[in-house]
Amino acid sequence: MAVTAHYIDNSWVLRSHMLRFAYVPAPHTAERLGTVLVNCLLDWNVDSKVSTITLDNCSTNDSMIRVIQSKLVLPDLISEGALIHMRCAAHILNLIVKDGLDVVKEGIDNIRSSVVYWSATPKRLEFFLETAKQLKFTSEKRLVMDCPTRWNSTFKMLSVAIPYKEVFTRLKQRDAQYNFLPSNEQWQFAALVCEKLKVFSS
Repeated sequence: MAVTAHYIDNSWVLRSHMLRFAYVPAPHTAERLGTVLVNCLLDWNVDSKVSTITLDNCSTNDSMIRVIQSKLVLPDLISEGALIHMRCAAHILNLIVKDGLDVVKEGIDNIRSSVVYWSATPKRLEFFLETAKQLKFTSEKRLVMDCPTRWNSTFKMLSVAIPYKEVFTRLKQRDAQYNFLPSNEQWQFAALVCEKLKVFSS
């Protein structure tokens, strides 16, 4: 568990400091997580200075907040701890974009499958890079596989794969087992998805 303090100093400058990177053995129950966090706050003597605790939206964190509230002296906190749970905006954004990607999944599946296919073995990747070189492709960016838990990895996958469109087309002519060549419509759709995701990534 990473515990980071964000505060405004006397000169009204926002400061951030990592207080602790704590190992929390499994199981990661609300009680165990809450105890580790409260102990960290007590060790740093900031338990009465907490205004909010920012966490993602998993249900364990809802329970953990109740554990923390039971261990801290609430009258010492701003609003007596009523506003202590701040939901992480980045995590909410991640969930929103992931929901959107679920809707457009079929439109980019062939690109994902193509990237997986040509990255699966060193021999295939070498064949991919040789073909790109033969086509005078100048980019040195390597294919990037996306990760289901990170929407921005889908953006990276698409933004790297789209310029290689002609390489994938040539590879279809050279490898009969490659059955995932995206259609022109799928490439256009992927470019549109990539353009929309770019807004969230910057």
